[in-house]
Amino acid sequence: MNSQALETFKHAIQDSTDLLKHFDALNTKPPPPDIEVLKRASLVMALAALETYFEDRIFEAVNAICAKGNADDPIQNFYLNSLEIDLKSFHSPSTDRVRQIFQKYLSLDVSDAWNWNNCDPAKAKAELNRLVKKRGDIAHRSLRPTNGEAQPKQHAVTRDDLRKHIHFITQIASTTDSFLAAKI
Repeated sequence: MNSQALETFKHAIQDSTDLLKHFDALNTKPPPPDIEVLKRASLVMALAALETYFEDRIFEAVNAICAKGNADDPIQNFYLNSLEIDLKSFHSPSTDRVRQIFQKYLSLDVSDAWNWNNCDPAKAKAELNRLVKKRGDIAHRSLRPTNGEAQPKQHAVTRDDLRKHIHFITQIASTTDSFLAAKI
């Protein structure tokens, strides 16, 4: 059974897919330069959906653990309050941040579970870090094509890469969810 966090993720990742569909609908030969923003926004939205998934999923898991105990237990309250504070500064779903928060609160390295067809945990960790860096570059540096370029730069996000990125991000969430369902 999927977690509520994964169900929320599936709904949120649809925004990225919809942005890609809008790009495809507006794309002509030659492509208008102002539609490139849709691909960049799609990647930003996809990683935001993954970030929210991780936040929601760890909160769900910790609440499931705490539900087994006494609600008046000061240690349990400290545990929940600490998680809430840590989640306020989580911000970016890099491998190190994800690994750290899940190890701290659940004593589990969820990144070891990132394994599916043609992707092992080492490759998945590196790819996630690469995408998180790309999102930061897009969100904070725009990477918008400049006017008057003699030779256009390579687009920050290609259509084919974006499709692969959305699939990859979905796989990270799905494998994490399956791993946690088996452990908690």
